This record gives sequence, structure tokens and C-alpha cells, in this order.
Amino acid sequence: MNTETKNAILITDKDAQYDERAKRLLGQKSILAHILVKTVDEFMGMNPKDVISYIEGEPFINTVPVEPGLTNTVVEKDSQRVVGFNSENQEIHEGTIRFDIIFYVRMRDGLSQIIVNVEAQKDEPEKYEILNRAIFYVSRMISSQKEKDFSNSNYNDIKRVYSIWVCMNMPENSLEHIHLVKDSLVNSHAWKGKLDLINIVMIGLAEELPEHEEKYELHRLLGALLSQNLSVNEKLNIIGNEYDIPMEEDFREDVSVMCNLSQKIKETGIEIGKKEMIVKMHSKGYTIAQIADVAGMEEKRIEEIIKNEELLPA
Repeated sequence: MNTETKNAILITDKDAQYDERAKRLLGQKSILAHILVKTVDEFMGMNPKDVISYIEGEPFINTVPVEPGLTNTVVEKDSQRVVGFNSENQEIHEGTIRFDIIFYVRMRDGLSQIIVNVEAQKDEPEKYEILNRAIFYVSRMISSQKEKDFSNSNYNDIKRVYSIWVCMNMPENSLEHIHLVKDSLVNSHAWKGKLDLINIVMIGLAEELPEHEEKYELHRLLGALLSQNLSVNEKLNIIGNEYDIPMEEDFREDVSVMCNLSQKIKETGIEIGKKEMIVKMHSKGYTIAQIADVAGMEEKRIEEIIKNEELLPA
């Protein structure tokens, strides 16, 4: 294993741990409630504390597969149908794409439900256009309801779905609702059905944390929660004091671990960059003394790095 591969594995491992903690924090009902009051019309204007009780059960975090045939599960038991999300152990379908967070929300009428998915992205992807992926996710959330939330041709029982994407490191803070609309091209007919079944919400978070004002209330909360620059105390102060969110022990622990991982990712990146510079200077003929002077390190440490690099298999 060469140095480049080894370094990539180190950073990838820490990134994966960081992502897992971030999803766990986003999956806290108190945080989800704040997201719901800013994105779902049914809850807009409500106190987030009052919305928590409408979130049913515990949100599934990174356990429900997106792929066709794996999202829903139906089990016949004593002539009764047990339905729900397929949350099989991840090892069973290794490499399968999963919803970051997915859960049911009961509406205020006490009867209807919606299905909400929350996805976290460190930035806007370059390999594909993010809206295409979001459309695939809401499509899966609709189609997977067959024989789970509705059966046979009872299409009127389809539940509304929301796929909410939190994208960090964006040029500016933004919040957009993408949904179906009807354009009458020739005359107009009142076709029966619900245009509000499919909903995509895109939340863009700028790197700089906005001031606490109503317009950017959600952005400040999520920005503080997911920031890689704020300390543990800074995060807890904003989340706890400004948003009155209870600081449970597991919440504090996840925030602390995430901050530590963020620092280690930065330190690892700096260390890797410095090692690569040392190896490159050595290959170009610079002396140990010259490299040590540029790198600000002891000559003995420079020699160790070069020696280890030479011992590594290509």
C-alpha cells in the first residue's frame, strides 16, 4: 500500500465517522422539529417543541436502503399485515445506498401522515446534478409505499413525501421548495388528485454562520450544528441557549466527538500535505537540512519520514 492510498484511507475513515455523528445529530427529534416548522406547510409557525410529538417512533438513520425492492417490507403474521421500512442490518446489503434519515410524521388532524427524508451533503456534488438524485429519492419514497402504505389500486392512500437536502459550503444561504405544478396548455380541466404528493426542499448553508434573525433561523441552527470551525462550547451555546434545545448527554457526546473528528481531519490533512512536500523536495535533491528548515521540523523527523516512504511498497 503506497503513502497516497494509506493517507486516503485515514481521511476517508475519519470522514465516515464524522458523517455518522452528523446524521445522528440531524436525526434528533428536536432538530428535525426545527426543520419541519420551516419546510412543511402544516407545521409552519408552530413552536418546534410542539412538533416533536408528531414525529412517530425513532427516525431511521442510515439503515433504510434506497434501492427498489429493499426500501419497504411487508410481513404476513396471523392474517395481519405488518408493514414498515426495511431496516435490515447494513452488512446484509453491503454497498447499498441508504437514506440518511427517514421517518413518518403524523399530521395535526391525527389521521394522515407524511414521510420525510433528510439528507446531508458536505457540498454540492460534481459527479451528478443533485436535483436528479433528489427526484430519484422522492420517486422511491412514493413507489415503495405500494403494499406498505397502500395496497392494490388504492392510490388515494399514497402519503405525501418530503426529501429535504442540507448542503454545506454553499456560496450563500438559501431555502427552496421544489414541487409539481399544473400548466393548462389547451383549455383547463379539474383533474382529480394531489399535486402536493412530491416535495423536494433544498437548504443551502454558507460557510459563514449568519446572525440569529427569523429569515436565517434554520440556517444558523444547522450551520452551528454541522460547522467544522466552531468549538464544542460554541456549538452547545448556540443550539442550547438560542434555540432552547435540551442538551441531553448523548447529544453533547455526539457534538464533542464530531468536533474532535473535525479537528483530526484538519490535522491529518495538514500532516499529509507536509509529508508529501517533504518527499517531493527529497526527490528533487534538496538536503535534509534544507527540507527541515522549510518544513520547520527537526532533521531526525525528516529522515524518518523519508525512510518510511522508501520502505513502503509501491
